[in-house]
Amino acid sequence: MSDAELVLRSTRVITPDGTRAASVAVADGTITAVLPYDAPVPEGARLEDLGDHVLLPGLVDTHVHVNDPGRTEWEGFWTATRAAAAGGITTLVDMPLNSLPPTTTVAHLRTKQRVAADKAHIDVGFWGGALPDNVKDLRPLHEAGVFGFKAFLSPSGVDEFPHLERDPLARSMAEIAALDGLLIVHAEDPHLLASAPQQPGPRYADFLASRPRDAEDTAIAQLIREAKALHARVHILHLSSSDALPMIAEAKAEGVRLTVETCPHYLTLTAEEVPDGASEFKCCPPIRESANQDLLWQALADGTIDCVVTDHSPSTADLKTDDFATAWGGISGLQLSLAAVWTAARERGHGLEDVVRWMSARTSELVGLDTRKGAIAAGRDADFAVLAPDETFTVDPAALQHRNHVTAYSGKTLYGVVKSTWLRGQRIVADGEFTEPKGRLLTRQS
Repeated sequence: MSDAELVLRSTRVITPDGTRAASVAVADGTITAVLPYDAPVPEGARLEDLGDHVLLPGLVDTHVHVNDPGRTEWEGFWTATRAAAAGGITTLVDMPLNSLPPTTTVAHLRTKQRVAADKAHIDVGFWGGALPDNVKDLRPLHEAGVFGFKAFLSPSGVDEFPHLERDPLARSMAEIAALDGLLIVHAEDPHLLASAPQQPGPRYADFLASRPRDAEDTAIAQLIREAKALHARVHILHLSSSDALPMIAEAKAEGVRLTVETCPHYLTLTAEEVPDGASEFKCCPPIRESANQDLLWQALADGTIDCVVTDHSPSTADLKTDDFATAWGGISGLQLSLAAVWTAARERGHGLEDVVRWMSARTSELVGLDTRKGAIAAGRDADFAVLAPDETFTVDPAALQHRNHVTAYSGKTLYGVVKSTWLRGQRIVADGEFTEPKGRLLTRQS
């Protein structure tokens, strides 16, 4: 600890070994030691006494649509990363679509990196995209440092990012498996979606019927078969259907290299509470019934679901019309994800250690950043969130840092106020005041 420049002290520090009173020493942006609470502060080091506020590792959100460049009026790196920092997120991985160009070639990746470089308030990495015609680009993107490859099995909602039918999926998965890369998949079967009842209008029940659970279940079954045959690493994005959980658990038990995420909105919002015409609740796959939600929580508790990420997918307010069939599908959740999940978790008997595991440790592990991120331990980046877990706030859309102040959480009272967020030992936001951007661009080799 003699070389420490900074010591953060709290009666509640969440470490891989549990929550305890501790002093966390930091030098050159890295945690050098986690020591007893009353360890002496070295001469020249600055002490930050956090009292009883909880010190937890900064969250790592591996599913964010920043949309920059090209659709920056929907969101951008400046606003998205400020929102993330305000919510205790210190690392995000940006999805390859909804920006123009999409991240489907190395040249397009470089474009995104140039745009993000001076706007990132937190650390930012990038996913590549797997399209029907870009198998030749997957290896170069992998070598350029993307964290894996996103694919859709059903239409994505934007023309420049077409989905993969069965044969292109097999070709892409085989190439990614040869790289020992990671394929992350929006899993809904397009044929079952096409045959589901399509009734335009404001009724949420009609929209829910148009995205049946069977579409998810069938697509996931296909992915499990392909992953098993190719010994490929496959990650299921934004799981909403609890009906798929038994086959997922069975596949994992058989050694299929499968991981699964779900999202705060599936864990905290229910179909029963969505008002007709309120398309701020629209996402694909959809928010389902409360009984379905209970099973998702059980799967988180037993490890069938690995992690929780936002799938932050914003748009301009005018695209959130009162017709569920035509409104843009996406939930804006970056700034509120920690509080939303913690509010629901505490009601179900889970602790903050569980939330950290789902939203920091396992997400870091998913993308291979677990030697630097995701834990308060010696050798990790000094990325922290300081949380008052018992304080509440009422969500005011106008107070959000997202570019467009549209949220499904409007008016909800949530537990967990983020007092400050730290990136590599530097406080980047405290009580709503931000520093200039200090984030770095990450690659898979980082």
